[in-house]
Amino acid sequence: MEIETADIKAKKPRGNFLIDIFGRIWAVWGMLMFIITFLIIFIPSMMAYLFRDNRKGQDYFIGVSRVWMSCWLVLIGCPLKVRGKENFEKDAAYVIVYNHNALLDVPLSAPFVPGPNMTIAKASFAKVPIFGWFYKRGSVLVDRGDNRSRMKSFEAMRQVLEANMHMCIYPEGTRNRTEEPIKPFFDGAFKLAIDAKKKVMPCVIFGTKEAIPIEKGFYLLPTRLEMHFLPPVSSEGLKTVALKEKVFNIMKEHYVAGPKK
Repeated sequence: MEIETADIKAKKPRGNFLIDIFGRIWAVWGMLMFIITFLIIFIPSMMAYLFRDNRKGQDYFIGVSRVWMSCWLVLIGCPLKVRGKENFEKDAAYVIVYNHNALLDVPLSAPFVPGPNMTIAKASFAKVPIFGWFYKRGSVLVDRGDNRSRMKSFEAMRQVLEANMHMCIYPEGTRNRTEEPIKPFFDGAFKLAIDAKKKVMPCVIFGTKEAIPIEKGFYLLPTRLEMHFLPPVSSEGLKTVALKEKVFNIMKEHYVAGPKK
């Protein structure tokens, strides 16, 4: 019995080891495909800067990004299914909030939102050569360690909404490294919605945690992904904490229920 148990234990790590090796090799493939496809769409995407109407330019930019991400996700074996587009009202702008489990969430969020939108993003990434130009076009940049930068970004996000574009935010702040389905939210997205008198659109992302487990580092596995846009939540008559808790509970319940809901 002891020998048999030892054999089982020996076989299990070997299987995990092979999967880990594949995951790191596939991550190299994913990175290579990301760079190649980015270089293909880079010049077309930069044409967005030529639009005088910023909203039309952003709509064009998001369209190019959607084509890019759709191709890339297929190449890396992570096809995406989007549900809930019918929850977007025509000519309405929303504060869209996402759960955040992996780096893969970032390239998913903005491109698959119906209509022009911008994402709150780290200012440091805009310094990356070439990619920084693309990154800045789709983002409201913020330096989280600088109070003045945070105040400036809040006003910039309000202007995005006033221009009738959606504003995409991860209210957990950083990737979820906890045992909880979703980390507690920060106030910013909900203060913004109340201040701008806009509804909050919850969006729950499934599969990215399995595709890029946060503890694995440089790693990628082919995984089916889903994004669910849920019915918008009105900010009217609510305080920041109440709105935050309401949206959090909706998203947590939907995430725990799973993608088949």
